[in-house]
Amino acid sequence: MVYREKLLAAQQRSNSWLCVGLDPQPEKLALALWNYDDPVLLFNRRIIDATKDLVCAYKPNLGFYSQWGAAGMIALERTIAYIPNDIPVILDCKIGDIGHTQGAWGRGLYDEWQVDAITVNPYVGEAAVAPLLAERPDRAVYLLARTSNPGAQLFQGDLRQGKGLAADVIRTSQSWPLAGHLGYVVGATYPEELGLAREMAPDANFLIPGVGAQGGNLAAAVAHGADTVAGPVISVSRSIIYAAGGADFDQAARDAALAIREQINAARGV
Repeated sequence: MVYREKLLAAQQRSNSWLCVGLDPQPEKLALALWNYDDPVLLFNRRIIDATKDLVCAYKPNLGFYSQWGAAGMIALERTIAYIPNDIPVILDCKIGDIGHTQGAWGRGLYDEWQVDAITVNPYVGEAAVAPLLAERPDRAVYLLARTSNPGAQLFQGDLRQGKGLAADVIRTSQSWPLAGHLGYVVGATYPEELGLAREMAPDANFLIPGVGAQGGNLAAAVAHGADTVAGPVISVSRSIIYAAGGADFDQAARDAALAIREQINAARGV
């Protein structure tokens, strides 16, 4: 099944455009988890079990696992394997290197870990994407276009002016000959630019961070997020997985995920 079909099926099944970020932080894990050999995996499994009927995807961020060293990489691999097969996995790794290095990333992330999509930094150009998607029609890449952080405009420019790195990325990359799906990371913290990005790329799926702890505009994410096939992937991490720090953190995460899903659906009118 190609990526957007799998994503659409998950969105329809869960009636959700919500993606939960799986970003384990040592200082935020419940104390009871430290009694086990693999607290990261246990934390993730409980979050997944509590929210899997409420989400359209999960998005683990590689950085939060590398801080744990080899144990973190093992926990990440086991987390990816634990996620139900009918829920897309987006690995947020923001890789972006020359062709043969990207080829190695592709073999590791797509072929070995079997993730459905990854985030990519397009700074080196087409070589950052072609080795990943040229022969993988069922997979996807989300190119960093308009990131959600406050300093994004320093190098990315302003889409309202129609120029700058973000505009160049969206405009140029759509002509690359790729077998898989090419989507874009466009933050909800820049609502007007999100709408302009949709005008520039009507057929591309959007991964939309910034809703939740960053205070992004949920209404804009809903209004401009959907493409011609599927809804956007609206990613929320901290405000869900750390909704509570006690023994019942998984129930608190479920309550928070349900509330955000319902906010999204209210904005959708469903």
